[in-house]
Amino acid sequence: MPHCKNSLQAQTPACACSPAACTAKEKRQIKADLLEGNIHIAVGTHALIQNDVEFANLGLVITDEQHRFGVQQRADLAMKGEEVHTLVMSATPIPRTLAMMIYGDLDISVLDELPPGRQEIRTDVVTSAYHARIFRFLRAALDRGEQGYIVCPLVDEGESEMKAATAYAAQLSETELFGYNLGLLHGKMTPKQKDAVMQAFARGDVQVLVATTVVEVGVDVPNATVMIVENAERFGLSQLHQLRGRIGRGSAKSYCILVSDAKGDTARQRLLTMKKYSDGFQIADEDLRLRGPGDFFWQAAARSAGAATGRYGGGYGHPAPVPGLCRYHFGRRPQSGQTGKSAPADGNTGSVPP
Repeated sequence: MPHCKNSLQAQTPACACSPAACTAKEKRQIKADLLEGNIHIAVGTHALIQNDVEFANLGLVITDEQHRFGVQQRADLAMKGEEVHTLVMSATPIPRTLAMMIYGDLDISVLDELPPGRQEIRTDVVTSAYHARIFRFLRAALDRGEQGYIVCPLVDEGESEMKAATAYAAQLSETELFGYNLGLLHGKMTPKQKDAVMQAFARGDVQVLVATTVVEVGVDVPNATVMIVENAERFGLSQLHQLRGRIGRGSAKSYCILVSDAKGDTARQRLLTMKKYSDGFQIADEDLRLRGPGDFFWQAAARSAGAATGRYGGGYGHPAPVPGLCRYHFGRRPQSGQTGKSAPADGNTGSVPP
């Protein structure tokens, strides 16, 4: 938990982390301190949502990377106190979240500028026929002392032709990236193994990290300037945007290369969205247009009763929302008379940088 460690370095009084790596004894002590009010700020994972975690006087819940939490999980955490203020944060609002923002009772703050000294990331979409050129470009970056990521959709090889991180790392270490230091990172590794690989990458001992989507969040290596995503059509737009956010964290120009041989128009259009937009809200809006917001819990019942989708003029072909729905889901029941807001009336698509 790098963000937790950074917070603790600021010497905040009575601040405790609750990572999965804690021992059972440490977890019991943290839970006791939370219940007694000895801890003012608790930074943790989904473990904070468990029924046996109680707070003396919970007043504020901040959910980072909110797309990794379900609606009920966020509500469960907020309901651990009385009139809890709730703040959800994400670099990529997913379609359901965007629909809730449009229809529901959420105030939105947008930080749409790059931090000082950073450059916009260039994104290109190419077919696998460009692999030789891609790796020439990557080797040139490595020779300049920079680092890179290669992201695969699978951990181990299966019957499909999709890239698997384990086999691909072994293959590249003997071919295109022979002589360079490669690291392997995936979800089947133990926390200790994953931490060792990430520490080596952060130190610069590992030049290229071949990984699955475990690098999607929480990885901060400013020296990494190249992100190659294999079988990019297999990832959601939210995932691709988060993955792209692992680079461009330093002052050097960064490049994201999406490799895909998908022939379908929808898949191509989705990847074109990543090339066209760098803003998370624009990407989410396009994702909402392509996929729709999904079903709200009351919508399935309405449909089973014979209500046709799009009948109520809610926008994007979906019904209008139930008043107060989102406020309830975020831990506050609507007050009497309170309502939510009303709905407002095979070609390549780029080239690898020379």
